[in-house]
Amino acid sequence: MVRFCRILQGKRRINMPDSLKRSYAESLKNQQKKGQDKDSLLFWLMFCFTTIFLFWAPFQKGLFNGYSISFATPIYYGVIWSAALLALLSIYLFYHWKVNSTADLISVLIWLIPLTFSLSYFTAVSQYYASNQLFIQLVYITFFLIALYISKSYTGAILLQNSIMASSYFIVIFGLFNWLGNNSFIFSLVRWFTLGMGDLPFYQNAVLETRLTSVFQYPNSYAAFLIAILLSALFLVTSSKKRITIVFHSFMVVPIIISFFLTLSRGGLVILPIVVVVVLPLLKPSRQILYVLYLIISFVSSVLVLGKLSNIGLELGKEYQAKLAYTGWSTLLIISFINMLLILSIHNFFSSWLERKLASFSKKRFAKLLIPASAIILGITSIYLLYNDTILTKLLPENVRSRIESINFQQHSVLERGAYYKDAIELFKDYPVLGAGGGAWAALYEKYQNSPYVSRQSHNYFLQNLVETGAIGFIMFIALLGFIFYLFIKHFWGNDDSNKDSHFIFYIISVALLIHSMIDFDLSFVYLGVLLFLSLGSMASVASYEKGQINFVKKPPNYTTKIYPSIVLIISVIVFYHTVQYINAYKLFNTAISNMNNNKNFNEIMNPLNQALKLQPNNPEYQFFKIDLLFQAYSQTKNESYFQEAQSSIKQLELTERHNRILLEKKIQLLTFKDQIQEAIKLVDSQIVDFPWDISLYEKSISMRLDLGDRARLQADDKLKEQYWNQAFDVYNQVQSKANELASLPEGQNQGQAFGLTPVIALSLGQIEFIRGNYESSANFLKAGLSSRLDIPFNRQITRWYLAALRKQNKDDQELLGKLLSHDINEQNEIQSLLDSKF
Repeated sequence: MVRFCRILQGKRRINMPDSLKRSYAESLKNQQKKGQDKDSLLFWLMFCFTTIFLFWAPFQKGLFNGYSISFATPIYYGVIWSAALLALLSIYLFYHWKVNSTADLISVLIWLIPLTFSLSYFTAVSQYYASNQLFIQLVYITFFLIALYISKSYTGAILLQNSIMASSYFIVIFGLFNWLGNNSFIFSLVRWFTLGMGDLPFYQNAVLETRLTSVFQYPNSYAAFLIAILLSALFLVTSSKKRITIVFHSFMVVPIIISFFLTLSRGGLVILPIVVVVVLPLLKPSRQILYVLYLIISFVSSVLVLGKLSNIGLELGKEYQAKLAYTGWSTLLIISFINMLLILSIHNFFSSWLERKLASFSKKRFAKLLIPASAIILGITSIYLLYNDTILTKLLPENVRSRIESINFQQHSVLERGAYYKDAIELFKDYPVLGAGGGAWAALYEKYQNSPYVSRQSHNYFLQNLVETGAIGFIMFIALLGFIFYLFIKHFWGNDDSNKDSHFIFYIISVALLIHSMIDFDLSFVYLGVLLFLSLGSMASVASYEKGQINFVKKPPNYTTKIYPSIVLIISVIVFYHTVQYINAYKLFNTAISNMNNNKNFNEIMNPLNQALKLQPNNPEYQFFKIDLLFQAYSQTKNESYFQEAQSSIKQLELTERHNRILLEKKIQLLTFKDQIQEAIKLVDSQIVDFPWDISLYEKSISMRLDLGDRARLQADDKLKEQYWNQAFDVYNQVQSKANELASLPEGQNQGQAFGLTPVIALSLGQIEFIRGNYESSANFLKAGLSSRLDIPFNRQITRWYLAALRKQNKDDQELLGKLLSHDINEQNEIQSLLDSKF
């Protein structure tokens, strides 16, 4: 044994025959080749799956998380895709994973994000929203890890960069095809894999009224995406040494800028210069100058034709004209080609000279900060030119100019966002540690809002994270984010290797999306979230390049390196299984709806619906559909089993959706079916605290008190009658008091939905006053609820009582009476009946 150890230590040499040496060498070579082939196959599979996803996901409305089943289903398909990718990654990790670099440590730490969402799931106000948000986080982590390992190599980073840019350019081209009237043609290329468009021959809302949205159907988020892609394209132009690369990316810059202006996004115009200033300090001074120069040239080129292209698009939106479309395309292509030639010429004849001239200056400590400072001055000058009546503003089309001129801190969109942010902080105060779970804002904002606005999006990704995961989750997220940016900036500033350019567009995309997501809900689009986490993962991968890495685990047993990949594989299998179940549940739900539309019997509707609920019991939309069917069946048959089953479904939902407004409506219906009006009033009054700006609850509270008071009147119980009716006026006083609060809103802020004396409240209070004999007061209330739409029975009812109240005062409105009778001649008898009634 001692002799053997000495041989291993090199103390003695073994004389091996040449044939044995050759045999051993060939065996070793074959083993290495086998390992490389296996690694290469896994690498290319992961890369191809990621690339396909980048082309597929945007055309599913960007995988927008809109908190309904129609939006959730495409996301589930994306989750299935991600689970398959995660399984591939786990196999790759079985052969490669070791905690011997900072990048490997990050691959473990990143799981803290879904962990915090898992913890908040148990305290979530909506388990359905929370489970969907947890799946979305797992999608993000999957792509983060894929990027982390793909981008460890220079080749992988370049491939991923090219995939992102190619798919992004296609989105830009898709949007311009829609703007220039060729929407049916371009949609025909992607229709076969696009979900949710039904039989439409075009992509819905790619142009939203007069604003370009491309695949996102929301112009502001498209603007955020365009900022990221524009600045990435400019970097690729300034950093590339290949002429074909410069030609390709510089040609696309003008279409991107044109698209950016056509979104009419004021937030985008504000955020763009901020992102530019954040990007510039990481570039060498020579590149900074070229970067800003190319940006200015491209913006000038775009502005020269912007008015023409804007007007052409607006005309084509009304009616397609082939000649006009041809003019639009030729204008766009010519200006893009000219811009490309300008940039190419400058790059060929000026860039090398500039780099040599600034070589010594670049070595100075604060050299990289001087040009960004100059860029700020240039930006301020540009803002002055845009905000004042200058030759630059005269070149802009009217729709763009008016949007720019309306940018100020007192405009309604800024004030409303300020209100959202304040309300989000109030929400956080009630759920400070673990948060209120995924989808917390959508589920709870009505409780905390300071006016009756409608916004299921918080318009700030960081505040959304705060209210969903609490202080613990938020701190972990910010710490991880800060750590990744620290590692990347440290690597980029301290490394002169030209290969570092391969990762820089990931920094650009990350800062563009993160900064813009502070003022909008861009990251509610799962596709944009995937872009963000792909970019963050690629940024984190630079940690594997650092020299002198510390081994965090020294000489661990072999089996320990298999634990992490095994856990990843198990997670991928669990996620895949559950999302397949959810997809099957959706198909069964659609079968139930189809059976109902085809007038099939009750059991043929309920059977697939119950199967769907077995697969996804926490889906409130399935439960609400079932409850409605049971209510209808009970109304028609009075069979108690239907009522009891509906009651059971409601109780089940209360466990997982305790703050669902539709659930409240079902509970009220349940009580009214059994004529439990007093219990229904108590329920409504208790829920006004949670929905203080929901005017329909006040309407219900007042109308139910009218009904109970009228029952007491018929029983000659005047004391109880007055008690209920006085309470109805107390509720109305609450409405008035809250309506007065709206007067204190900042000037320019929209209050949202109407709140005050509605027609329903006007009718109820008008009827009370009429019965009491207070005809003038009754007429005043009823007049507030009048409508010219007398084809609607409810509006005729208000008019009928109003005319009766006038006649009780020896007044009349012959014109209104004539309009009423023209819709229903029997209204004359109805009015007379009211006049003859003895209350």
